[in-house]
Amino acid sequence: MVLGVKTRKQLMKQYEPMADYGFLGPDSVAWKVWGHPTSYVLGFARSVTIEHFDPNLAAAVVQSGGVKYRPSTRYGRTLRYFAMQLFAGAEQTCRAADVLVKVHSKAIGHDPVTGGEYDANKPSSQLWIHMTAWHSILKCYEMFGPGRLSEDEENQFWAECREIAKLQTIDPATVPTSRDEVHQYFEDWRPHLAASEAAQDMIHFIIPLKVALPPAMPAWQKALLAPTMWVMSKGVISTYPRYMREMANLRQGRLLDALVRIPNRLLHALLFRSLNARLALFGLLAPQATPVAAPAILRIPPLSDKVWEVREAQAHFGFDVPSAAHPDLRAKQRERVFDKGESPSDEGLVESEQHIGTMDVHRAARV
Repeated sequence: MVLGVKTRKQLMKQYEPMADYGFLGPDSVAWKVWGHPTSYVLGFARSVTIEHFDPNLAAAVVQSGGVKYRPSTRYGRTLRYFAMQLFAGAEQTCRAADVLVKVHSKAIGHDPVTGGEYDANKPSSQLWIHMTAWHSILKCYEMFGPGRLSEDEENQFWAECREIAKLQTIDPATVPTSRDEVHQYFEDWRPHLAASEAAQDMIHFIIPLKVALPPAMPAWQKALLAPTMWVMSKGVISTYPRYMREMANLRQGRLLDALVRIPNRLLHALLFRSLNARLALFGLLAPQATPVAAPAILRIPPLSDKVWEVREAQAHFGFDVPSAAHPDLRAKQRERVFDKGESPSDEGLVESEQHIGTMDVHRAARV
């Protein structure tokens, strides 16, 4: 965590440059939108709550138990991986994406809501996560940040969304590339969404936002931050469409929606103006993600100014396209779970720690 008031040069000395510009670079619209403070809490929290309306995802989250028994490191690992997709070097990100296929291979099982099976590597499930993230980040940028993008910028944003989707098991042809297509995507999903007890429980667990705070934070500091967390929490709810609020059993009227917009806009405008405050907040909430995001926030030049295409980098660095990666492991996990009735192995979890962050709360706090 960054402490004290430091100059830009002093802050830059704390972080190592990336190997290259990865897949987007500083001229991308995604860098501008994802790099804005509205993404750190508001956009990210909106995404990871709305995700749970997919009954398959809710089943995977509940049965793994990771969000509830280690929420801060789960938050940090997820935010680090999203930051890598946007800001990290190409090889580093390809490697993390590859190991994530291994991690997701164990997120399989029976969905009690639909009566079917869930598989975290399923392309449609990955697309749901991808779209809720990119849409939520943009929506919060528009509502609480600088406002709506130009038509050209938005078209570029969604084209970049499709390119980054190639890091997952997603078929890029299925990724919406315009505002109208994105809205239609969510309308098409509505019949498949479920307000299950598990989904509501997870949303109500996350939405107060206290789970994002380090567990070792002193009680007086949490009390000091409580009003700000409340304002941001209500800001997240204000972005939900009415039908999602009803599904989640979240009661918040239009008056409160309007009232929390002003302090949220002011807070994030202040954060945008202060590099010290932005990095301090990032370091507090996601210390594992800070070394990835900070070089982009500070505009630290990478060792190479190359911007890669995802498929180009995967081929160059020797990684399979994610949808075809690790078929033997994925088949072995399915045999264990669906044929033998056993628990999946933890293969890939330990390996993932060096790429997308530790699962140990105490080590994460020392990053």
